[in-house]
Amino acid sequence: MFLLPTQRALSRWLLSLLCLAFAGQVAAQSAPGPKAATAVARRQLAAQRTATPIKLDGVLDEAVWATAPTTSQFTQFRPHPGPRERLPTEVRVLYDDVALYVGAKMLETSSDSIRRELTQRDNIGNTDFFAFYVDPYRDHLNGYSFFVLSTGVQVDQRISPANGEDDAWNAVWDSRVAPLPDGKGWAVEMRIPYSAIRFAQAPVQTWGVQFFRQRKKDNQQFFWNEVKPEVDGFVNQWGELTGLENLHPPLRLSLTPYVSSYVNHYPYNEQGKRNMSTSFNAGADIKWGINESFTLDAILIPDFGQTISDNQVLNLSPFEVQYQENRPFFTEGTELFNKGGLFYSRRVGAQPLGFNDVEGNLGKGEAVFQNPGITRLLNATKVSGRTRKGLGVGVFNAVSAASYAVVQDSTGEQRRNVLTQPLTNYNIVVLDQSLPHNSYVSLINTNVTRFGSTYDANVTAGLFKFADKRNQYALKGQVNYSRRRGTVLNSDKPIDDQNGYKYYLNYGKISGNWTWNVDHGIESDSYNPNDLGILFGNNNISQSATVNYNKYEQFGKVNNLYTSLGAYQSFLFKPSLYQDAGLYGSVNTTFTKNFLTIGGDFNLDLPKHDYYEPRTFPLGLYYVRVPANFNLGGFVSSDYRKKLAFDVNAGMRYYALDERFDRPRRISYGLSLSPRYRVNDQLNFRYTFDYDFKHNQIGYVNDGLDANNPLDQPLLATFGTDVLLGRRNVSTFTNTLNANYTFTNRLSLTTRVRHYVSAVRYHEFARLRPSGAEEMLPTYARNHDTSFSAFNVDAALVWWFAPGSQVSLVWKDATSSYLLGSEATPLYFDNLANTANTPHNNNVSIKVLYYLDYLNLRRRPLRSKG
Repeated sequence: MFLLPTQRALSRWLLSLLCLAFAGQVAAQSAPGPKAATAVARRQLAAQRTATPIKLDGVLDEAVWATAPTTSQFTQFRPHPGPRERLPTEVRVLYDDVALYVGAKMLETSSDSIRRELTQRDNIGNTDFFAFYVDPYRDHLNGYSFFVLSTGVQVDQRISPANGEDDAWNAVWDSRVAPLPDGKGWAVEMRIPYSAIRFAQAPVQTWGVQFFRQRKKDNQQFFWNEVKPEVDGFVNQWGELTGLENLHPPLRLSLTPYVSSYVNHYPYNEQGKRNMSTSFNAGADIKWGINESFTLDAILIPDFGQTISDNQVLNLSPFEVQYQENRPFFTEGTELFNKGGLFYSRRVGAQPLGFNDVEGNLGKGEAVFQNPGITRLLNATKVSGRTRKGLGVGVFNAVSAASYAVVQDSTGEQRRNVLTQPLTNYNIVVLDQSLPHNSYVSLINTNVTRFGSTYDANVTAGLFKFADKRNQYALKGQVNYSRRRGTVLNSDKPIDDQNGYKYYLNYGKISGNWTWNVDHGIESDSYNPNDLGILFGNNNISQSATVNYNKYEQFGKVNNLYTSLGAYQSFLFKPSLYQDAGLYGSVNTTFTKNFLTIGGDFNLDLPKHDYYEPRTFPLGLYYVRVPANFNLGGFVSSDYRKKLAFDVNAGMRYYALDERFDRPRRISYGLSLSPRYRVNDQLNFRYTFDYDFKHNQIGYVNDGLDANNPLDQPLLATFGTDVLLGRRNVSTFTNTLNANYTFTNRLSLTTRVRHYVSAVRYHEFARLRPSGAEEMLPTYARNHDTSFSAFNVDAALVWWFAPGSQVSLVWKDATSSYLLGSEATPLYFDNLANTANTPHNNNVSIKVLYYLDYLNLRRRPLRSKG
């Protein structure tokens, strides 16, 4: 039997974890071996200026390569950190007035030892690769990476504290690979134009640099400047590229115009409505280097119709669904704008503000004829960069057009427009100052201005991270203030949540085998960043403590060991009431011989007061009681080098009995199976099956009480502010199949098929009273069952016919159905048949982008040929 803990007891748990962390740290320092996790000394490589044109063919046969300084002796990072590489990697760097040239030779025992699976751009499969990292400002926080796979496929990334290694960033550069003359290895030549990176103008410069090699045959990875996994940070463990003289940041001006055409078919089969429609679009992306540090990116008349379909789900929670951003403009080069977590880019061009309020604006006899589900984005602009003193500056601006729903009278002859969102401007300003010792301070402001009689929103935040000189301990935090002013759309009612705040503090040991941290945060009851950000629930006070012990060296039959143990507790901010508390932990390791990775995690959650589930405001009066529960999960992941590999995840959550009622026990199960099969180096398949079952879940009945339904009218007459709850079973199946065929390193076909089904079946109902009291409703008989199905096909043929230029042919097939009451069915195959019989929307499109660089259009002698 689980008992509700007191605040004092919870505080003792947190203190015990800190004592455990301190004891572990003392034990680690008293044990033999390395006493401190400190980065190794920085290696240096001198770049050599060249006046000789470099022909990119991967052969490295120009005489200047032979005279350039050479470096080798890489250090293993995975699977066993520390040893020197057995098969040498040799690297040279050249430069001229327009670009850096990186040449590398990777020796092997034989040609058969090189893995060469073809993949799409920015995807690393079962391949060897060589990577070049550069940090032109040497701030030890931000950088760029350029990968070339043994197949010639390119991968590039922007590295930052906010986004980590972000492969959504794309640059225009060139590379070639070739086998070594004796066949025992391969070589790569890379040409990185200065227009692809940012750097300051100075007579003599030293840049941060790193080289990285993967030998997939043995699952080995090597860094040129040793990277210690127990040291916090990555860019701060790079070496230095010296000898760069008289570099001048070029004029960065490029235009990428596009044209696209769409054919759409939906079987309306209605009088006056066409089943087939077509459209033609044209626009452009513009990049302009304002100066040596800052770049303007603008998109004029954007077209995102070819982005992959969203994973639609049945949402029974009190919070919105967060969708992944797939639009390239909002994923590339956004590391500054993502600082502080204030920017949820899906808000831009999202569902109109008043989309769900149209029904309430109908006159007598009127009905909704048309209600667009997204706003039309007119343009978007980003200005970003970093000065030579480490100050990062970012400005983002986007404008979406006004959106209207169309309603008509009962005869269909008269129609009128209802404003669902006025012309809207979205703006973000970021200042991010890099500091010594892997530290920074940042200031962010987001603003949404809506024209007309509705409300505007503004959020300002300050962030910081201060680490000590040895990079052992760090304090980081954040303070936010939100402000909203105006009235509800199409109303004189003032907007709520006018002023709010949030703060967060975290302190801990960040390097070493033993690490720990404690944190504390508050989100006030009126803090609301959701006009341009995303927050699932405010009005919180939370704190936690976590201890980690990681072993990075091989021992026994495993390569490593990662463990964590923590405790948490949270309260409502206003009124100050208990919410939940518990313990959590995890462990995972990889076996040495077969590279099988296994892991597990657990949660012990004490009884919870869920103030959000009832959907009543202000919070505090109503809550749903969730019994104490224990969750145990585990996963297995096999070696991806094998033709057939798999991932398996499974978990179960077991609840204590609710002693107030004679209810069955709550139990939840989850299972995910994901086998993948590589037919050859060009064709591969991946299938994912996800199953989730919640047995006897207690929750808010989402379709609510209907004033027009005779079964609901007696309840509405007596409920007042009380809430209808239901005991239900929720089963969810998701089947996803990915197939990829890569013709060449520039031409690929990808296909993704997803079918999602979620069914809800209610067994009994209760009336939720204040303070968590529930009153059973044995005679209530309305059917609230629900089932939702979604089916999508996304197939794309993409050809990169020149650097930065592509043609894409895309087919999309989509349908969904939402059934209520007696129409809903909990049976999977019934839902599958219903999905097949529901009208499908089919869309075929072709889009052509062509990259035009001002420097290449000028009349000048060619410096290199690809």
